[in-house]
Amino acid sequence: MKKRILVVDDDTMNLVRTKMILESEYEVLLVDSGIKALDKMRGESVDLVLLDIEMPKLNGFETFERMKDFAAGVPVIFLTASGLEDDVVSAIKLGAVNYLVKPFEPQELLRRVAQELSRQ
Repeated sequence: MKKRILVVDDDTMNLVRTKMILESEYEVLLVDSGIKALDKMRGESVDLVLLDIEMPKLNGFETFERMKDFAAGVPVIFLTASGLEDDVVSAIKLGAVNYLVKPFEPQELLRRVAQELSRQ
């Protein structure tokens, strides 16, 4: 059975690209907001979340904080376009297992996802 990855990003192109990279090895679920991510995770089990930081209404950090109430054991890799050190430090302090700066190389995404899933 394939591991399930939830990809959360408000940019449709990022969602499509990430799915194309991952879908041969994983079951990939896509949502375009933090609110939809929380709803999806309440109804379905996922093994890993790829979470964009900069999103309207509910950003990645806020989404991650709310996830902890009911899905604390699900590892999160933050995706960031900024690469700002403050964002990276904040993500790690919140408990993220890793982060990737967009645009990322497909092989790097696959490597980091496989690395985190192997720890489960």
